[in-house]
Amino acid sequence: MKFRMLTVFLIALCMVLAACNSGSPSSSSNGSAGAKESDQSSEEKKESAIDGTMTGVVQWAAGGAADTISRAIAPLAEKELGQSIVMTNKPGATGAIALQHVLDQKPDGKTLLFAAENPALYGVLDISKSDFEDLYPINIFSAAQTAIIVPKDSKYDTMADLVEDAKANPGKVKMGSTGPGGQPFVVATMLSSVVGAEFNLVPYDGDGPLVSAILGNHLDASAVGLTAAIENAKAGKIKVLAITDTDRVDDLPDVPAITDDVPEMEKFLPWGPFYGVWVRNDTPDEIKAELTEAFKTAQAAPEFQDFLKQTDGVSLGLSGDEAIQYWKDWQSKTAWILHDAGESKVDPATLNIEKKE
Repeated sequence: MKFRMLTVFLIALCMVLAACNSGSPSSSSNGSAGAKESDQSSEEKKESAIDGTMTGVVQWAAGGAADTISRAIAPLAEKELGQSIVMTNKPGATGAIALQHVLDQKPDGKTLLFAAENPALYGVLDISKSDFEDLYPINIFSAAQTAIIVPKDSKYDTMADLVEDAKANPGKVKMGSTGPGGQPFVVATMLSSVVGAEFNLVPYDGDGPLVSAILGNHLDASAVGLTAAIENAKAGKIKVLAITDTDRVDDLPDVPAITDDVPEMEKFLPWGPFYGVWVRNDTPDEIKAELTEAFKTAQAAPEFQDFLKQTDGVSLGLSGDEAIQYWKDWQSKTAWILHDAGESKVDPATLNIEKKE
């Protein structure tokens, strides 16, 4: 009997305490609950045509320009999509392995290709039967300058030094490469065609490994996206001989434009890499539209624009037809540079790549 009375008493006490905690609307407890409800409401997932975790496939190894830029924008796009994007690197075959992997997945928008410019050259270099024609450009985020880099204690102090050595010792100067169609390959081809410099191209899986090889004195030189090199350059860990442009960049005012020492390069410029995100062409329009809107917002976000300023990137933010025209113009210019230098394996004309004057 006493036990029953104690139980009833405890239940009653709990009820009283509960009533106290749900007191007047002005109580701090009630305000906190309201705030939580508001937070939960604002954090609710947006309705999405994409169901579940997404995968972002980067063409190149970790630490390079393409990888760094992709990982800078992905979290901002996640916020807009209400979905996680798990980033993974699949380097190899000048990025063709990653492209084929994306094409092998379902066209449901859940597998994104974070690519640089390389697929535009797969046809003329006979690297792959698939290229940008099989993909839809969600957003081309940015373009970049190319930096010619050497170890900090290199005997080369100027671009002229490097070119003269490569001419005097053809095939002896070790130039790090990312394979046919990569930045170093194209820059080496340009230099060969205008001044006769010949390099020994040594393959690596992207800008990140190339910068590491330069830091470790395993290479004589390389050409990489400035985004991948700029922090080490500012810290004095590597030497930048030139920027492949006709003008210097603000963050490295002492580094000359390549035309200062090699004026013959001007006919190829401006030239440089670009970076963006693509999906399979046959992805449903509803999903393409959702991804396009999300990455448009992410690309314009102050955080991403600040990142581009810090790494001397050129903001683009192109999608759809504008993006297609952009990469086709780049393809036309570069494919014919390679063809005229005798480096193409397929005539660009047979691929309907227009030669622009």
